Amino acid sequence: MPSQDYSQAAKLSERLEQRLVDSLESDFKTTRRAVLGGLGLAGSAALTGVGRADSNEQHGPGEDSHGNFGAVGEYRDLDFDPHEFLYQFNTGRGEQENVPQDIYEENGRTVREFEFTAVDTTVTIAPGIEFSAWAYNGQVPGPTIRAVEGDLIRVKFTNLGRHAHTIHPHLRNLNPEMDGIPTNGPGVLNTGESFTYEWIAQPAGTHFYHCHSLPLKEHIHRGLYGSIIIDPDPERVAERPEEYCNFHRSQITDELRAELVAEAKSRNHEYPENDAVNEMVMVMNGFDTNFDGDNEVYAVNTRAFAYGVGETDGQGNWKAGETKRPIQLDKNQRHRVYLVNAIEFDLINSFHTHSQFFDYYDHGTTLTPTLQTVDTVMQCQAQRGIIELDYSNHDPGLYMFHAHQSEFAELGWMSFFEVI
Repeated sequence: MPSQDYSQAAKLSERLEQRLVDSLESDFKTTRRAVLGGLGLAGSAALTGVGRADSNEQHGPGEDSHGNFGAVGEYRDLDFDPHEFLYQFNTGRGEQENVPQDIYEENGRTVREFEFTAVDTTVTIAPGIEFSAWAYNGQVPGPTIRAVEGDLIRVKFTNLGRHAHTIHPHLRNLNPEMDGIPTNGPGVLNTGESFTYEWIAQPAGTHFYHCHSLPLKEHIHRGLYGSIIIDPDPERVAERPEEYCNFHRSQITDELRAELVAEAKSRNHEYPENDAVNEMVMVMNGFDTNFDGDNEVYAVNTRAFAYGVGETDGQGNWKAGETKRPIQLDKNQRHRVYLVNAIEFDLINSFHTHSQFFDYYDHGTTLTPTLQTVDTVMQCQAQRGIIELDYSNHDPGLYMFHAHQSEFAELGWMSFFEVI
């Protein structure tokens, strides 16, 4: 059975919302455990009022302080939709209006070209709470780039922010001038400066990009990061299968080669086999709202509790305008999560599924799993991987997933899949 039913999940959120509102009457301190108390109430770019999300202090008569997840109110800022972000892969074919892009052939190689800017902006991290961010193309996380291994990724980058920035890719980059660090190539780009980065898309896998200006922790924490998905080339897999699994070339059988090629086709967005897979990008991040070196808000794709529970008919149909709702999964479809950890200040983050086990591919660089039949994985900052989910034998309903650092879950990194 699902880990929560719809009425229980709704009550769970409502009770926490009321507890958070009540806490405002007695606590306006901005602390690590207090920030989410202000969710949903009127706020500004500076936190105007926050209350206790939980504490060891006594509560008022009749107040139940245990057993609830949620956040107050709906998101009113619709400039960024974490539900849309899950499925936004920029391949050069104009998938996002705020990401100018193109795809063409040059010297016998496919070129995927993107225009990136770094800007100072504010992003909504919880209802009524904004965070002063530095962002690629005005969003946190930055746009997801997708290419096929062997392609040339060309990024025309302009810094429109007040601070010096770069773009550093976690790829096998053969040209040190393109590394996006202060000491190489153009170094850091000051306000108004531009540079064109060029990277060969290799190796296949789930990868990370971020600003490498100093102080590094501030530039990453403020939001200058994103994902690069490199699809495996099935033809290359057929020629060099040993590079995609933990077997020596002498151990590769025809059957294993065929399995690896089939898996590569399922991961390559240019093959019809990929159409059968529901693919999602999840970037685990956190926000230090009072800049004390600790995060007060945690999330997947920036917005706390964005994949929580709203109003539904219990049959997969959600009330129009719901900005917090589960991620809907067809039980008969294969599901793939490209998971990236962009957290700053905390040593590790994690991903845990309720009532489900999955296969995990660390960094996504292999076509055979590095971990099989697990329900929790840990990642340090910049670590990433692929999670393969199968709900074909599960009953329809809500299945929770969250960080298994419990504090992270209580402060925003708690979500639901809705299996239909």
